[in-house]
Amino acid sequence: QVQLVESGGGLAQPGGSLGLSCAASGFTFSSNAMSWARQAPGKGLEWVSGIYSDGRTTFYADSVKGRFTISRDNAKNTLYLQMNSLKPEDSALYYCATGGNYAGPDVNEYTYWGQGTQVTVSS
Repeated sequence: QVQLVESGGGLAQPGGSLGLSCAASGFTFSSNAMSWARQAPGKGLEWVSGIYSDGRTTFYADSVKGRFTISRDNAKNTLYLQMNSLKPEDSALYYCATGGNYAGPDVNEYTYWGQGTQVTVSS
């Protein structure tokens, strides 16, 4: 069965950095686009970033563009999100997700989701 397991969340200070990982199994990772999304308390699910299967094409929400970097290692079946210049409004539960070839902002297009990893940005 498909499994997506996020890790790397934690507490960071404003302006700091954190790196997230998502270990994938149960499907052909190298053939699927992947994305990160997040949900802050009391808010809806927000797409953050997506990457095509070959890792060459990436997409970002305006709110994180220039600060976050998505990448993948198809040999390790792992998706990454490097988050720099963190802001308090980045605090949320971060999920990785896959929906075949889709890597865009419509969260309804994603079929499989991980359990999430918490990111808190606070001084």
